[in-house]
Amino acid sequence: MNQPQYKFQTNESFLDFEFESTGPNGRIKKVVRFTPRNASGRTYFNLGFGDWNEVEGRIDDSSTSNNQDTQKVLATVAATVLEFTAVYPDMPVYARGSTPARTRLYQMGISANLAQIEPILEIYALKKGGDWEPFQTGTNYEAFMAWRKINS
Repeated sequence: MNQPQYKFQTNESFLDFEFESTGPNGRIKKVVRFTPRNASGRTYFNLGFGDWNEVEGRIDDSSTSNNQDTQKVLATVAATVLEFTAVYPDMPVYARGSTPARTRLYQMGISANLAQIEPILEIYALKKGGDWEPFQTGTNYEAFMAWRKINS
């Protein structure tokens, strides 16, 4: 993506990524975690993302940082998807916001960067009612699935 993004670190398995959001509310640790799941015998990875809650030792995907860097944070999360799929090109990544508003935010980010995404990733989206289709701008979706294109 040609968007500003934060530098991130990953673990040896490339399943956990960390970075810090910086803004008026200070430095906030963000974590992106790819967790294996299985549906109908098919393995995929769920993308979990949010602020790191030090007290509870978990990702808080419902927090709102208000650090005035939403686009930079989303671009960083997108960069972790590219990094993850470079290491695991055959593994689909499933993403859904913790709220409908967040899912819509993800959809807007995909739409705004589709020309840059399409050469690298296949993107499918879940329509209300349960039908998956190739991602299209101008359609409301409930979830997204992405994986690396062959030879990208």
